[in-house]
Amino acid sequence: MKRIFKNEGWKENWKSTYIYDLLEVYNETNDDLGYAYAYENRRNHTLDLIKSVVKSGDKILDVAAAQGNFSLLLAELGYNVTWNDIRADMAEYVQMKYEKGEIHYVPGNVFEVNFEHLFDLVLATEIIEHVAHPDEFLRNLSKLIKPNGYIVISTPLGSYFKNKLPKFTEFKNPEIFEKDQFQPNSDGHIFLIHLNEMLELSKKAGLEVVSKLIYTNPITNGHMGLKFLLKILPKKLVFKLDSLTQKLPFIISKRIHTNFAVLLRKSE
Repeated sequence: MKRIFKNEGWKENWKSTYIYDLLEVYNETNDDLGYAYAYENRRNHTLDLIKSVVKSGDKILDVAAAQGNFSLLLAELGYNVTWNDIRADMAEYVQMKYEKGEIHYVPGNVFEVNFEHLFDLVLATEIIEHVAHPDEFLRNLSKLIKPNGYIVISTPLGSYFKNKLPKFTEFKNPEIFEKDQFQPNSDGHIFLIHLNEMLELSKKAGLEVVSKLIYTNPITNGHMGLKFLLKILPKKLVFKLDSLTQKLPFIISKRIHTNFAVLLRKSE
């Protein structure tokens, strides 16, 4: 991925996005190691799930892909990638970072766009918690993949002990949240999905859960006042500790980890 530098003539949303790129891509700031480590953890686990089921040249759609860090990386790994985001002007920002690989830009509402083909895999990272109807979101994603195609979802874990947001399944009228959906960053979270909810919603959408993984503990992301440890501990040790806590009994693990990812397959 090509290194770019902020230009004062950029659009304001490019400037705000660039702050995240400094943490997510370029690793050039120690201001928030917790965010950087949590992102790296999510990226690594997400890529492992993708690489486990699709091969070089397969078609991947990256939904609500924003600054395109996953899109660009997947293109560099040899996949045929389609970047999508409702903000059309972000495509130009992504292209500035392009270095190699096959990537196509299709902006717009992903469920209103007429794609030329179905995909082998659809990726939706940290999106489902921003929508008022997660059940409809999954059903619509399933329409974009080939028979026996895959969906990879990553999202914050609703059972994390510090979570104060409601379960989606607790609401009979989620329509009340429609005006608040599609907002960026954690301020735009509507529901935080619990793992058992994801399994239930996936089944109703005709999707089979192939694998699931809970990850990122409070040390890794610097929660609970633990940010100071990240300036002391070697990164390898931080990630080793995260791997160890993932192996704890589920009743404990689901309470102390902040995120999870699932690999889903279309049941056809």
